[in-house]
Amino acid sequence: MDVSANKTQKFILKLFPEIMVKGDAAKKQMVGQLYNNLLALLRPLSETMHIKKFSDKIEVVTPIALVGEVRQILLDTPGIDQVLEALQFDEMKSLDQIKAKVCEVVAESLKDKSFVVRAKRTGTHEFNSSLMERTVGGYILAHSNARSVDLHHPEITVRIELINNQLNIITDKHNGLGGYPIGTQGDILSLMSGGFDSTVASYLTMKRGIKTHFIFFNLGGAAHEIGVKQVALYLWNKFGASHRVKFVSVPFDAVVEEIFRSTAETYMGVTLKRLMLMAAEKIADEMEIDALLTGESVAQVSSQTLRNLALIDQVTNKLVLRPLATMNKPDIIDIATKIGTRFFAENMPEYCGVISKNPITHGSYKRMEKEAKRFDYTVLDKAVEDAKTIWVDEIIDDVTQSAPVEIVTTLDPEKNVVIDIRAGQECISTPCETIKIPFHKLKTEFKKLPKDKDYLLYCEKGIMSQLHAQYLRDKDKEENVKVYRPS
Repeated sequence: MDVSANKTQKFILKLFPEIMVKGDAAKKQMVGQLYNNLLALLRPLSETMHIKKFSDKIEVVTPIALVGEVRQILLDTPGIDQVLEALQFDEMKSLDQIKAKVCEVVAESLKDKSFVVRAKRTGTHEFNSSLMERTVGGYILAHSNARSVDLHHPEITVRIELINNQLNIITDKHNGLGGYPIGTQGDILSLMSGGFDSTVASYLTMKRGIKTHFIFFNLGGAAHEIGVKQVALYLWNKFGASHRVKFVSVPFDAVVEEIFRSTAETYMGVTLKRLMLMAAEKIADEMEIDALLTGESVAQVSSQTLRNLALIDQVTNKLVLRPLATMNKPDIIDIATKIGTRFFAENMPEYCGVISKNPITHGSYKRMEKEAKRFDYTVLDKAVEDAKTIWVDEIIDDVTQSAPVEIVTTLDPEKNVVIDIRAGQECISTPCETIKIPFHKLKTEFKKLPKDKDYLLYCEKGIMSQLHAQYLRDKDKEENVKVYRPS
C-alpha cells in the first residue's frame, strides 16, 4: 500500500541510544512506556492515527492534515532520538521494483547533485544491503540528472529501509529530544520560581524521563503566581503532557515575616531556602515523591556557594537534584531560548521579600543551628497546611475562577481593539482595530495604550490570552482587558 496515496504520512521513531543498551526487560518496559505516551499524546488528534511498536523503533502513520502538529509533538517527546519522515510502499519483492520506485521518488531532488544510497534490510531476501545500495544507486545515476555518486561526502543521502516486502523511503530526518520516556524514572517535585534556572531545570528532568510536578512559594504576589502557572503549563504542554502532574502553591508571606522577626540579616537568604526545602519535603511526602529539584547553580548567588548549599541540604532527607549546578548563566539562557521559556523568564514579576544585606557566603554550621532554633516552625506548618494543589491541566480554570475574564465572541469596531499576543509575525485580521503585541512584550507595551478602549487579547487556543488578561487585571488593575475568541 502506498500510504501517500491515502493522504497519510509515516514517521519512523528511533529510540534514545541509552535505551537500546539496556537489558531486555528494561528496554521492553521503556519502549512500552514510550508507546503508551504516544498513544496519550496522538490518539486525541485523530482516531485514524496508527501507532506500532517494534523492539528498536516505533512507527506512526498520521493523516496528512496533521503532519505538522504530529511532527512537533514527536520532536518534543522524551525518549525519541531521531524522527524520520518516510513514504511507505508495500509488496516490494524484487530489486527491480525497489530501484524503480526509489528513483521515481527522489530523482527530482538529486538534479545536479552528488548522492549516496544507504540501505537497511530486515527479513529474508535474495540480496543483502550492500547489493541494494549499489543497484539502487546505479539505477538512479542512469535514470536521473544526478551529477555523481559520492560515497564519502555526498550532498544528499538517499535513505531506504526494507522490512520484509515493505519499502520505506526516508524523505526527511530530524533530531529528537533524546532522554528517557516520561514515566520510566519516577516522580520529582520542582521548586519553581518561573525564572531561567527553575524552568530549565524542570525541562531537563522531564527530558530525562522524570515525571515533574511543580511547587511554587508565593512571597506575596498574585501576578507572580499567575506567571509561574503560565510557564508550568507551557512546559507540561510541550514536553510532559503524556502524564498528569500537579502544581502546588504555598503561601509564604507569613514565613517571610517570621524570617524578618527571628533571623539575623546575613542568614536570611539561606534560611529562606532551607524553609522552602522543608516545606517541599512535607508536601513531597504526602505525594509519595522521593526527590526534590532546584535550579541552583554553584556560586551564582550568595546562597549557592558549596558551604551554603550544604547548610540548605541539612534540613531534608530527600534527594535534591540540581542539574544546573555546574552550568554557566549564558548556557542556561541558551537552553531557555531553545525551549521557549526565555520570554516567560524575562517578564516574570519577582516578589522576593528576603534580600539580605551583606549575605553570608560561607555560613557557619553552629551559627546556622542557633538561627534555626529562633524560628517559629508553627508558621511553616500553617503555610504547608494552607497549600493549594491542582492538576496542571486545570490551571486555566483555576486562574479564571476567582475573577473570570470576560470572553468576547462578537466585535464592536467602535469600542474594541484586538491585540494579537502570539509570538510569531502573523496577525489576525478583524473588522476592528487590530495590533500586534507578542505576549512577552505586554508587560511594557500595554501600559502605553490609551485607556478609553476595550482591549481584547487573542491567541490561537485562548489559553495564553486568558492568563495574560488575568495577569494584567491582577497586576495593573486593568479592567478594560478581555479575551477575544472568534465564534
